Amino acid sequence: MIQLITPQYCSEFTNDLAEMHRLRYRVFKLRLNWNVWVSGDMEIDEYDVLRPVHLLHRATDGRIQGCVRLLPSTGPTMLREIFSVLLDGQGAPRSSQVWESSRFALDVPPDTPKASGGLAAATYELFAAMIEFGLSTGLTEIVTVTDARMDGILRRAGWPLRSIGMPRPLGNTTALAGYLEVSTDALERIRKAGRMSGPVLWAPVIRAAA
Repeated sequence: MIQLITPQYCSEFTNDLAEMHRLRYRVFKLRLNWNVWVSGDMEIDEYDVLRPVHLLHRATDGRIQGCVRLLPSTGPTMLREIFSVLLDGQGAPRSSQVWESSRFALDVPPDTPKASGGLAAATYELFAAMIEFGLSTGLTEIVTVTDARMDGILRRAGWPLRSIGMPRPLGNTTALAGYLEVSTDALERIRKAGRMSGPVLWAPVIRAAA
């Protein structure tokens, strides 16, 4: 299941969020060798203090093995402030119906269950959680900056990125920006491909945050 942590409840989940930052360090610094800011064994950036929403994927033993961060596009976003070159001269979205996702990370064991396309079931569950959250918030799209590897994963999952500009080399990867559809149709595609029978977001947190 996916745990939803909204800004007003962050103080109640400090240990979970610390584990999330350690996960991000393992994925983005150690595995991918991205040029990210770290503090000890945690990856943290300036967008973590802007009251984001966090989605945390928990393994059956309770360990946090996946995460994604969501911020409204009406405020500061990574696309507008850091990756504007990927817009190819277009304006960054600024709408209450569009949020930005970032720091999507998964650290699952090699024998983790797989779903369609050879992708880990956890990948589909995080995708579904993003759409479920978007639908509950009245979003129509999620904008994101990703790399070519993740672009391929999204296509295999049936949730293709609608690109904004051309892919460009950034650091040690090739990056692009684009939109992800938030709709009941998109959710059903992800659920079918991921072999999910219903919602994945942790309902008690959703009710508390409503």
